[in-house]
Amino acid sequence: MPIVVDIDVMLARRKMSVGELAERVGITPANLAVLKNGRAKAVRFATLAALCEALRCQPGDLLRWEAEEGEDAGDAGSAAGVGSSVGA
Repeated sequence: MPIVVDIDVMLARRKMSVGELAERVGITPANLAVLKNGRAKAVRFATLAALCEALRCQPGDLLRWEAEEGEDAGDAGSAAGVGSSVGA
């Protein structure tokens, strides 16, 4: 998946455990692990905001995009249907 989750980096910078972060955010350590390991299919904005508040960071500190092998950065928008015209 081209979205990379860098929660581990912020946890290390803040010297915080997964359990402590999960408690501060109000989610289970198991659900935090799913997100942290990049296995989540989605994240609620409320959860992202709580993570940012607990870690004192911006969403971009936790999530980043990396092109998959063989994928050109210019092709990413058209593959997702972004920018296509509707109702022509």
